[in-house]
Amino acid sequence: MKREAKFYKTLSDKKVQCKLCNHSCKIDNDNFGICQVRKNENGMLKTMIYGSTSSIAVDPIEKKPLFHFYPGTNVLSLGTIGCNFKCDHCQNYTISTANLNFSYIREITPEQVIELAKERECQGIAWTYNEPTIWHEFAYDTSKLAKKSNLYTVYVSNGYIAEDPLREISKYLDAINIDVKAFDDDFYKKICKAQLKPVLETCELAKDLGIHLELTYLIIPNYNDSVEEITKFCKWVFEKLGNDIAVHFSRFHPDYKMANVPKTPMDTMIKAYEIAKETGILFPYIGNVPNGDYENTICPNCGNICIKRQGYLTNLDGINKNKCSKCKNSLPIN
Repeated sequence: MKREAKFYKTLSDKKVQCKLCNHSCKIDNDNFGICQVRKNENGMLKTMIYGSTSSIAVDPIEKKPLFHFYPGTNVLSLGTIGCNFKCDHCQNYTISTANLNFSYIREITPEQVIELAKERECQGIAWTYNEPTIWHEFAYDTSKLAKKSNLYTVYVSNGYIAEDPLREISKYLDAINIDVKAFDDDFYKKICKAQLKPVLETCELAKDLGIHLELTYLIIPNYNDSVEEITKFCKWVFEKLGNDIAVHFSRFHPDYKMANVPKTPMDTMIKAYEIAKETGILFPYIGNVPNGDYENTICPNCGNICIKRQGYLTNLDGINKNKCSKCKNSLPIN
């Protein structure tokens, strides 16, 4: 379903410049931007995927992952096609690289999304599976309706959204998990075909706008797993975002164009966790690993397990109204 896009400007000779993400694509007539879902039609930029969904599922909020945001609730997750990154290790490449003829596309209205969320007894809606930024018009319209229906809204994002569209949707966006894919610009240029700096700026702006923010850092052996790089990342989190943000170190598994890269060793995962703690980050987590203590939310004041997680099962017995049930210490949990 197509309609005029937001956030673009017209140039000469029917060329347009998209201002939705930090690529700022200049697009000739009858051509697409990097995301492959925004097209210049006679000097008007159009989104070609308004209401076009490839994936719908009910997920635990912890799967996003969001550990400090409405823990234990279910969220209606939606994805479309396309992406403004071209990551060699994309784990959802079947939809991020799909074109407009993708056979699993189904058209849906914002009103139908709200009805579906209620029907499936979800507490919120998540824009996920592929990059939600490129679905901005539909996500924005639906999120406005969601707030009227007392549903929370979530982005799972690569953080490449430009400032103006982020400010626009921030009024209706409750939480965002941003995937900081490395702390090295060469990695971003080579592996993702993007840049690091705009991602970091988005993280800082999201926090300033009052959006609940959590980060994911996928650790890939021999690419972004050095002690030096992870230390720099943790120091940036501590200095720019604060010590109480949830940081999810996720274990890499081979996929797409990086199928020959091995799984991340557990020693590396644990080392990242330890570096985060040593830096002063209070709530680091390890994901995509066997069940253990590294996914529990532990009170930094008394050591009580406030939220115990086993897979996607969540036990909230150790927390009472966002306070540790043992020492009454306040925790940054919405």
